[in-house]
Amino acid sequence: MNSSGEVKLVLEKLDCVQLELLRLRALLVPEEEVSEEEKKKLCVARREIAEGQKISLDALLEELC
Repeated sequence: MNSSGEVKLVLEKLDCVQLELLRLRALLVPEEEVSEEEKKKLCVARREIAEGQKISLDALLEELC
């Protein structure tokens, strides 16, 4: 596997990790403590997880920073 293939694989894994973190947060944080904006983000994340979607590295970095 070449380095660009390895980078792509790492980015895909990071996308999956970010979606899993959002899923776990949705399970652990009671909805009554979540703002309306956060509820919308969690709803979108749940839908994306159900559809098997991933996010870009840029979006992940934006979430973390």
